Amino acid sequence: MPNKALMPMFNGRPDPVLQDAMKKVSPQQITKAKATATDFESMFLNSMFSQMTTGLKGDGPYGDTVGTGAWRSMLTDEYSKNFAKAGGVGISNEVFRSLILQQANKS
Repeated sequence: MPNKALMPMFNGRPDPVLQDAMKKVSPQQITKAKATATDFESMFLNSMFSQMTTGLKGDGPYGDTVGTGAWRSMLTDEYSKNFAKAGGVGISNEVFRSLILQQANKS
């Protein structure tokens, strides 16, 4: 019986399929897949945050000026990156698992 303490967790549960797939890919591929999954979630969150602020005018430190849009865009970029790095909403876990399984099936 496999040691569950060493098994990768997926959505709070041990994932033997992911564990087997991770044995077939290199550590570099795993690192790259994690970074790609986090970047994907960051882009998704950025889109979500941008939609949430669409149509707002006059808020923020610059008021309703030309710079407001640029400031808000940079703010949502940073929010999305930080949210994704902190664990996000779970999209990166799904993307990572899919990428690793695809790469393991190629080998």
